[in-house]
Amino acid sequence: MEKKYIDLFTLQARLKSVVEGLFPQRLWVKAEISSLSRKQNGHCYLELSQSEGGGVVAKTRATIWAFRWNMIDQRFRSVTGSSLEAGMEILASVQVSYHPLYGFSLNIDDIDPEFTLGANERRRQETIERLTREGLLDLQKRLRLPALPYSLAVISAPGAAGFGDFRHHLIDNEYGFVFNVRLFEALMQGDGAPASIMAAFAEILSSPVHYDAVLIMRGGGSDLDLGCFDDYDLAVTIARCPVPVFTAIGHDKDHHVADMVANTFVKTPTALADLFLDCYIAEDQRLGTLESRLMMSFNNRLAAMSSRVDLLEARVRRQADARVSDAMHKVEILGAALTKAVENRIIGQEHHLDRLSDRVLHGADRSLYKAGSALDRIEQRLRGRVGVVLSGALSHLMMVETKIAANDPRNILRKGFVLALDRDGVKMDSATKTRVGDRVRMMFADGTVKCGVVEVDLKSNVPGSEDENIPAMSEIS
Repeated sequence: MEKKYIDLFTLQARLKSVVEGLFPQRLWVKAEISSLSRKQNGHCYLELSQSEGGGVVAKTRATIWAFRWNMIDQRFRSVTGSSLEAGMEILASVQVSYHPLYGFSLNIDDIDPEFTLGANERRRQETIERLTREGLLDLQKRLRLPALPYSLAVISAPGAAGFGDFRHHLIDNEYGFVFNVRLFEALMQGDGAPASIMAAFAEILSSPVHYDAVLIMRGGGSDLDLGCFDDYDLAVTIARCPVPVFTAIGHDKDHHVADMVANTFVKTPTALADLFLDCYIAEDQRLGTLESRLMMSFNNRLAAMSSRVDLLEARVRRQADARVSDAMHKVEILGAALTKAVENRIIGQEHHLDRLSDRVLHGADRSLYKAGSALDRIEQRLRGRVGVVLSGALSHLMMVETKIAANDPRNILRKGFVLALDRDGVKMDSATKTRVGDRVRMMFADGTVKCGVVEVDLKSNVPGSEDENIPAMSEIS
């Protein structure tokens, strides 16, 4: 028996007819944006979803065509201050569409920005109620900031103007107070911001540096841009941080959950810098007050001690004057007695010196006479010996002079001998060191002849020499 069937296209066509027939008109749909992608052709493609009990229970594709995108985006920006992005809950006017190839999808014609703001506020209130039940809302308030906070960990976006304003106001303060400020970079808006900020907290708490405070700051923004600071997990991280947390998110309206769980919050990064400067200013003023009180107490104590010193000085002066007077009288008595004793001693020493002087003069005369006689005898002996030595030395000198004259090269040249010098002017004493082509000079008594060696004859000119049979090798021209 042949089975009944329909082809896939027919099935899809019937589904299209049924689905689009059920929703022929546009309708408002509440959903969360799971992803959003804007293409070069201007179309915007989204994935919408709905979550319950921690899981996704429905999702579908959606499209905002290019001719609709600019109008929807501009209106959404003007109301919320932010563009559409993943994670937002929206209320969209849609037209149901079913295509045989692409399946079910929604064409978005409009989005209500007021609904998105209200949805965020509902989530915010739910987060606050949960934190209150868990006792985390006021946990940070129990922590106390040190009197002089020095090491500050700042969580902010890299290059954020708010952090630049804070750092300039704090570091370049007019009082010269010094702080250790380190930036821990994190995203400060969007879905990824809570996780990025929590990662920065983990890095701070694992750092070997003990920070006195953690500062979260950014330079303001729209309500939706700042919605990440209403995140429950981020609020728990701030509340349970063992270090005081300060926020300066830069908004003028109701503060966010992060502000509520923080130890302290201010409007702007500059105001946060002033808060820490005020700590040092207050401590400086307190020290100034203590200094004034200490100086006053010191001056009073110094005045009292000065009065006592004056009284003691007067008593000491009186006692010292009396003692000095007694001492002077005793010194005068002792001085008179000492002068008399010294005079007697000097007279006795003068007599003794006179006697010693006479004895020394007599002994010196005798010694000088004996020394003169001895010197005369020594002089006579030296004269005899010196004459003999001088005579021998003179004879020796005459003999040496004769030898020098005999060996004088000039005398040798006058006898007809020749003196050979090499090119450097050094006397030549052997033919073996001479080479063909060398330049030599032959010195005679009446002049010098410059020659060139054309051959060397190594035959000895001395009878009986061992080199007699060496053949002639040179001649000089």
